[in-house]
Amino acid sequence: MTSTELPVLTIDGSLFDDYEGFAAEFTKLLTDWTWRGHLDAFNDILRGGFGTPEDGFVLRWLDSARSRELLGAEKFDQLVEIIEDHGPGGKQAADEVHLELR
Repeated sequence: MTSTELPVLTIDGSLFDDYEGFAAEFTKLLTDWTWRGHLDAFNDILRGGFGTPEDGFVLRWLDSARSRELLGAEKFDQLVEIIEDHGPGGKQAADEVHLELR
């Protein structure tokens, strides 16, 4: 399946100012699941079946530059690294998570 055929989950970086806000916004994307910000759980969620589509999805992160500024480069880069590990070229690429930073 190509990324254009996958469902798109959109997180809007203009809607939160800190990591707790990011966790709350990301949780809104999940079906019947709550993520409380633990990074190991974030990794599990991206595998699918924990409130995300099981056959992959596009994670479109709007206003990502603002998120990087407010979350801090280290935390932002950590999140991006985890997401990218589940996409093309990552160790868990079979999960088909495609990150779009906008």
